[in-house]
Amino acid sequence: MSAGPYVVVGAGLMGAATAWQLATRGEEVVLVERDVPASDRGSSHGSARIFRYAYPEAFYADLVVQAETLWDQLATDSGRQLIDRVGCVDHGRARRPEDLARVLEQVGVEHALYSPAEAMARWPQFVFDTPVLHQPGAGVLDAHTTVEAMVDLAVAAGAQLHTHWPVTSIIRSGAGFTATGPGGATLDAGHVVVAAGGWLPDLLGALPLPPAFLAALPRFTVMQENAYHFPYRDADQPWPTLIHKDDLQVYGLPGGRDAGFAGQKLAEYNGGRPMRSAAGQDGVVDPANRARVVEYVQQHLPGLVPEPYAETTCLFTNTPDEHFVLDTVEGVTVVSPCSGHGAKFAPLIGVMAADLATGAGDVPAVFRPGAGALVR
Repeated sequence: MSAGPYVVVGAGLMGAATAWQLATRGEEVVLVERDVPASDRGSSHGSARIFRYAYPEAFYADLVVQAETLWDQLATDSGRQLIDRVGCVDHGRARRPEDLARVLEQVGVEHALYSPAEAMARWPQFVFDTPVLHQPGAGVLDAHTTVEAMVDLAVAAGAQLHTHWPVTSIIRSGAGFTATGPGGATLDAGHVVVAAGGWLPDLLGALPLPPAFLAALPRFTVMQENAYHFPYRDADQPWPTLIHKDDLQVYGLPGGRDAGFAGQKLAEYNGGRPMRSAAGQDGVVDPANRARVVEYVQQHLPGLVPEPYAETTCLFTNTPDEHFVLDTVEGVTVVSPCSGHGAKFAPLIGVMAADLATGAGDVPAVFRPGAGALVR
């Protein structure tokens, strides 16, 4: 049991999930957010993120299966639809659909492999030149609604929510911590969970972490990504999500309310501008990136008009190996799954972070680089 409230820093997907889990376990929780939950200055805004099972490693595919049970629980408890099961198609020489199919077979996920001709007969809005993996249970998760659902459940369970409360420092104070925020306001904490996404690099130096732990954390790179919405030629044609990895790695999904339900959201994976932290974002779309994605649509997606009618930027916070970071030491838990593929795991990350913070359980060692350094 913590010697004081758990202060969770960041009300995006991961912070909201952690606060939800802690509060429903009966812990005293204060959730603080520099802006508002699911802020468009973070990584958890909007209605469109891909929910998929396919990974080259059974490790991550199995974690998706574990997360799915929690997604179902969250939907039931909140009374909200969070995932639209439109399916997903994976293709391209570098995507290796046959290998992905073997992984899905191993973890027991429904899937099918189609030849290019079979796939184009089923999805004439695409051009395929490799086998295509279809995951019918995949789809689109609504990030903003998910954050709202988890925050609401956390508050209903007794958590406090402080918005417009950027943390400027966290220092040790007695048996716990003091977090300082706007105007010198302070909060006492028995344990601090930092789930600040792209703002994490700016906060690391303000955290009371052992030097060996801090040095062992991976280098975080924050990317300002570009995303575009392309109009459907046939508004009645159903669209799955997609991942195509060849010379260019592209992902796409129905844009939902972000795109006025009129188009497909497309982006080049990690095709944006690297920054030290989210503070460096300027919201300016890269014209060279736009040109690459438009050319991709012209060549591979005849079902779309190759002229974006809306565009935006968003944040990815990457580690070099794209593994998540879920680690804890001396009353501070650092939560940064991200790397552009964390959203689908959000409820499970909440469970893992709450387990670490309370001491109720551990997480896979690959997510704990700092703890590994301390025992060497």
